[in-house]
Amino acid sequence: MRELILLRHAHAEAASTGQADLDRPLSPVGLAEAEAAGRWLKENNLLPDCVLCSPSRRTRETLEAVLGITGFVEKRLEDAVYEATPGTLMGLIDARRDVDRLLVVGHNPGLEQLVALMSEGTSSDYRGMPPGGIAVLAFDREAAIEPGVASLTAFWWP
Repeated sequence: MRELILLRHAHAEAASTGQADLDRPLSPVGLAEAEAAGRWLKENNLLPDCVLCSPSRRTRETLEAVLGITGFVEKRLEDAVYEATPGTLMGLIDARRDVDRLLVVGHNPGLEQLVALMSEGTSSDYRGMPPGGIAVLAFDREAAIEPGVASLTAFWWP
């Protein structure tokens, strides 16, 4: 079996005048949420083998707070995760078939739609994924990354 851990970035500060969306930092609440996510992953022995992370500041800061608790692993900033559709995310996941437990740190609505698509077979019935939320999906090692292929084995939020 393979596992996919999807982590939505924690709460971020609102953009200041002239600030690009990519540059928004975590808020103090967001930092606490990210640390709580790291503790939950560690307590549940869900330590990733590899991480793909959006290049936005808030996702990078979320990941750094998580890895500060879980320990460091191979990580790669992946531009395509920012504003990704479920299809784009599925392609990125499929390209990492060599990874047993992959963590993707990204954004909504892509992440919440991906959870619904992979577990329910449709992205029109997603239920939401709060900031700092984690969804864990399990699927057969040889399975193609497609709608309905995975089971949602855990869902957590701060």
